[in-house]
Amino acid sequence: MALTDMLLAVLEESGLRPLWEAVSPWLALDERQLIFVFATPVFIGVALWEYLKIRHNPALMDAREAVRNFALGAGYQTTELLFAGIIAFPAYALCYHYRVFELELTWLTGVLTFLGVDFCFYWMHRASHRMRWFWAAHVVHHSSERMNFSTAMRQNATNIFNGMWVFYLPMALLGFNPVWIGIAYALSLVYQFFIHTTLVGRLPGWIELVFNTPSHHRVHHGRNPGYIDRNYGGTLIIWDRLFGSFVDEDAKDPPDYGITRPVTSNNLFVLWTHEYVDLFRDMARPGSLLSRLKHLWNPPEWERPASSDAGTPHARTPVNTDQSG
Repeated sequence: MALTDMLLAVLEESGLRPLWEAVSPWLALDERQLIFVFATPVFIGVALWEYLKIRHNPALMDAREAVRNFALGAGYQTTELLFAGIIAFPAYALCYHYRVFELELTWLTGVLTFLGVDFCFYWMHRASHRMRWFWAAHVVHHSSERMNFSTAMRQNATNIFNGMWVFYLPMALLGFNPVWIGIAYALSLVYQFFIHTTLVGRLPGWIELVFNTPSHHRVHHGRNPGYIDRNYGGTLIIWDRLFGSFVDEDAKDPPDYGITRPVTSNNLFVLWTHEYVDLFRDMARPGSLLSRLKHLWNPPEWERPASSDAGTPHARTPVNTDQSG
């Protein structure tokens, strides 16, 4: 049986063939993309409101950069629309076909879907900072030196090809329908848009304890030594508290936004690809295949010493700001 026929058979047996056809780019949008389509006008409206509030402060707002951020976001949404259905969805369908449990959609499974997606997001986001292959896509989100709502739209058009979606496959294997996973993920990203701002201070204590907030996420975008690689949470901050990556915002040490090796170009393609270029340049240096491949999964700041083929961590300032979502 041909691979295509096998895939279609799996989709048919699992009841997901209609959904796969729906997410194929030449037919229609899926539910996740529809959420982004409806949310985008809201994002634009809120960003305009914020612009009117802070437009006179160049440290907080640059109109040209804000437009560029939305252009970066449009590129991300376009590649997701065109390729998610033919790259990621077949893998989800295969996992769902061999699912461990038969789960119906109830209030309980709905809550579990939300918690599961947020848990997977935490580890995906953490890997996006601590594994260079994933950081190559994620770095564009952190490369702005301003924190405002438009920064949330600053995403990489290569995300779908980068493979960060694999972190959610275990949920489909457990029995969570890929549609539910996609919807929960989209709603999480909508929530995260609203935590990219300097206009909201500290929220009531119980909210700061449980949820990711603007205060927590400002830390995440800071390149201050004490803020790098902290506060990875999506909707909830409890995972950071559980796994030791939480840091509170310190009024005496306000976040300095950006990355430790700033990108000087404003070209969209350079912003999307500069870290891939640096990554492959480092991999091209002489050495064994294994030592070259280590650049893919080692942290962004890792370097192979010139005197050693095997390569060990080389002391240097981390290149990521620690960022999102």
